[in-house]
Amino acid sequence: MTDSWAAFGADLHIEPVGAGLRSGLMNALREAVRTGRLTPGTRLPSSRTLASDLGIARNTVADAYAELVAEGWLIARQGSGTRVAQRAAPPGPAARGARPRPVRRRPAHNLMPGSPDLSSFPRAEWLKVSRRALAAAPDAAFGYDDPRGRVELRTALADYLARARGVYADPERIVICSGFVHGLTLMGKVLRRHGVRGTAVESYGLDIHWNLLTEAGLRTPGIPVDALGARTGALRETPGVGAVLLTPAHQFPTGVPLHPDRRAEAVDWARSSGGLILEDDYDGEFRYDRQPVGALQGLDPERVVYLGTASKSLAPGLRLAWMVLPEGLVEEVCEAKGGFDWMSGALDQLTLAEFIASGAYDRHVRAMRLRYRRRRDQLVEALAERAPDFRVSGIAAGLHAVLELPGGTEQTVVQAATWQGLALERLSRFRHRDAEPGRDGLVIGYGTPSESGWAGALDALCRVLP
Repeated sequence: MTDSWAAFGADLHIEPVGAGLRSGLMNALREAVRTGRLTPGTRLPSSRTLASDLGIARNTVADAYAELVAEGWLIARQGSGTRVAQRAAPPGPAARGARPRPVRRRPAHNLMPGSPDLSSFPRAEWLKVSRRALAAAPDAAFGYDDPRGRVELRTALADYLARARGVYADPERIVICSGFVHGLTLMGKVLRRHGVRGTAVESYGLDIHWNLLTEAGLRTPGIPVDALGARTGALRETPGVGAVLLTPAHQFPTGVPLHPDRRAEAVDWARSSGGLILEDDYDGEFRYDRQPVGALQGLDPERVVYLGTASKSLAPGLRLAWMVLPEGLVEEVCEAKGGFDWMSGALDQLTLAEFIASGAYDRHVRAMRLRYRRRRDQLVEALAERAPDFRVSGIAAGLHAVLELPGGTEQTVVQAATWQGLALERLSRFRHRDAEPGRDGLVIGYGTPSESGWAGALDALCRVLP
C-alpha cells in the first residue's frame, strides 16, 4: 500500500482534458485508478498542491475530489487527507477469455536528468506577454520571414546574452532554431561542407549528439574529462579534427566547469589550427555557489559557435534555441536549413522576445535558481544524514548532480531503483566508446520532479542506496 504521493502531473501524466476541467480531471483520476496507476490507499496531494501543479483553480480540484468521494472512488478522512478507496478488482483479461497484455507502468518517482521542473513553467506570465506580443505583431510575422528568426527575439537575446553570459551577440549573427539538436544538425552540415572530417567530443556526454555528428559524416573521437573539465590540450594530439563540442560552464554529466587554463588552450588550438569550438551552454545560467562563469564565446567570437536553449530555463516543449555564429558562417547556416524554415513558430519567438524584454525571464531564472539550489542542498543534506558513505561530486550548479557509488554497484542500484518505481540513470550510460572504464555513479536529475514529488523522490533514492 502506498503511503506517499509523488509528482502527480509529471509522473502519472494525468491531464484535465475533456468537456471541462472538472470532468476531465475526474475522468483522468478514474482511469488512473481503473488501470492500477493509482493503487488503493495512495494518498493524493492536497487540492491546493494539485491545482498549482496543473495550473487550474483550487475549487476545480476540490469539487472533483468531492464528487469522486461520493462515487466511491476516493475516501476522505480528517487528518488523513484524500486517498484512493479499496475497490473490488474488475475481472481480468484471463477471466474474460482474452489474452493478457503486458502493462508498462510509469515510475512513481523520476530523477532522470535532462529536464527542468515542468510544473514551474510560468503559465500566467507567459500568457500575459503572449497577448501583448500577439497584439503588437506585425503582419509579416504571419508569413515566411528571415531564416535567422524574428528580429525581435534576436535583438532581445543579443542584449540578454551580452549582459548575463558575456557573449558577443550582434542580432545579425544570431540564428533561431528549434532546439540544440536542430542547431547541432545544421552545424554538422556546415562543417562537412568546409571539409572537416572529425569533431572531437568530451569523453562523457550524450550519445545523441555524437550520433548526429556521425550521421553528418564526421568522426567523433573522445577527449578525456577530469576534475578540471575536458583535457583540451589533447586536441593538438588528435589528428584529423577540425572542431570540438564542449560544455564549458558545467560539463554534462560530470558537473565540473572547464578550468580557465583549458579554456585558453581550446581557443589557442582553434586559432592556430583554423578549427571551430561548438559551445553547448545548456544550463549556464544556473550556478549556485557564485556568479555564473561567462561563456567561452566571449574569448573569440570568430572561433566559437555559441549554442543556447530555453529547454532548461523554461521548458523543452517550447522548441526555442539559438546559435551565435562567427560572421562568416551566418549565411551558410541559413542555407543549410534548406528550402523551408524548420524552426519555432513566429508567435512563440515573439512571446519569448517580450518575456525577455519585460524582465520576466530574469525574474523566472532567479526564482528557479533558488528552487534548484534548495533541492541540491536538500539532496546533499539527506545523503549526509541517511547515507553518509555517499557523496555528491561536481560544482553546485545546473539541474543534476553525480552521486558517487562504490565500484561495481552501479547496475545493482539502478535495478533496485527500478523495482522500487524510481527512475534514475547510471553514470556509465554517458561514457564515450573511446573512454577508459571509469568510476561508478548515478546522475541525479533533481530538477525533474514537480514540487509535490520532490520529497518522495528523495526518500526513494535514499532507500535504494546500498
